[in-house]
Amino acid sequence: QVTLVESGGGLVQAGGSLRLSCAASGRTFSSYVMAWFRQAPGKEREFVTGISRSGNNTPYTDSVKGRFTISRDNAKNTVYLQMNSLKPEDTAVYYCAASTYLLRAATGYNYWGQGTQVTVSS
Repeated sequence: QVTLVESGGGLVQAGGSLRLSCAASGRTFSSYVMAWFRQAPGKEREFVTGISRSGNNTPYTDSVKGRFTISRDNAKNTVYLQMNSLKPEDTAVYYCAASTYLLRAATGYNYWGQGTQVTVSS
């Protein structure tokens, strides 16, 4: 069992940056694959990026490659999402999720945070 709490969302102008954090409870954080998803109004939840247990594997969806960076600190039970060069189309609620396997499908994740709103103005 793991509880996830996101923070760091907000309102930013296009071209700006935000850093999201996801703090996990429990002692087994390092045994989970972690991921960030996002969901815009009227759209399905979308895989943004994920990170393996060691941090060596970090796939990204094409629209964020070169702009977003995922990282994790297993000592702090926290995963981060650094978002640079933000665009209005990045506006969404961002969720972190935990799973046994690094998958792009939301259905593959057992644990979810409550989400944090990111709004990018043009």
